[in-house]
Amino acid sequence: MDKYPDQKRAVQYLYPPTDPFDQRMVDVGNGHRIYVEQCGNPSGIPVVILHGGPGGGCSPAMRRYFDPQVFRVILFDQRGCGRSRPHASVEHNTTWHLVADIERIRQLLQIEDWIAFGGSWGATLALVYAQSHPDRVRRLVLRGVFLMTQAELDWFYEGGAGKFWPEHWQKFLSLLPENEQNDPIRAYHKRLFSGDYATEILYGRAWSNWENALASVHISGPVGESPGDYARAFARLENHYFLNGGFLEQDGQILAQMDRIAHIPGHIVQGRYDMICPPDSAWKLSEAWPEAELRMVRNAGHALSEPGISAELVRIMDRVAEGVA
Repeated sequence: MDKYPDQKRAVQYLYPPTDPFDQRMVDVGNGHRIYVEQCGNPSGIPVVILHGGPGGGCSPAMRRYFDPQVFRVILFDQRGCGRSRPHASVEHNTTWHLVADIERIRQLLQIEDWIAFGGSWGATLALVYAQSHPDRVRRLVLRGVFLMTQAELDWFYEGGAGKFWPEHWQKFLSLLPENEQNDPIRAYHKRLFSGDYATEILYGRAWSNWENALASVHISGPVGESPGDYARAFARLENHYFLNGGFLEQDGQILAQMDRIAHIPGHIVQGRYDMICPPDSAWKLSEAWPEAELRMVRNAGHALSEPGISAELVRIMDRVAEGVA
């Protein structure tokens, strides 16, 4: 889960645009090649950015949350999305493949340990990666926490969020036969993997539009259509992961395994009015993680580009740069 509308509102808090000093395609096996880039200081503090979705891909704006003189920033498009290939593919594409990809990138770049920075699904992936490789993560910086639980999926796809946005919820359901509207994830799966490209685009856009409409507290009207190829990949990957419970071994796994990373310092930035990933998850995470600092941002929703969230994330990374975080 993750979208970034309205980025101009947050730009005043960000560092100036920067270009990568390294761009490459990395063969991670199973027919997948993932796009990886580095920017900032090649000798700086390493930070790996884990984008949302699944299926959201990285954007140039993500480079700008870090002082380029201090940080070595590594971004990559997860399997099946962005510039990674094959596009929109869900074959050999699970959480555990992504965890292995992160480790492959770390080893390839000869990094001993790094900061994991992620929002929404990226926060999920950062936590799972850290729990799998606790000796390789020196700090976690998370935003818009999503713990990949059934309760969170039920909130967003079983009508909870729809009670606040009934017009968008009805539009989301309207493409489905009435007898399939009680299980939208499974019903959309049937259409997103129909094999008919036009159908997959249609349902991909509808899936993406439902999420986009709730991403920011500053959205008050209709949202623009996502490009067809992007929406199709985003929706297929998200749906694939959600239908399979994020490929975790049990519901609630992340909270159950917090003892593995209890020693790692962390920062959680959460929008008070996040309709996609409600603050309850961030609160539960902070209660289970004594080394974490929780910052609830008032008048903010889910998007990375919410001004208050962008300001808080930059503030945290500046404190890390100064050695006071």
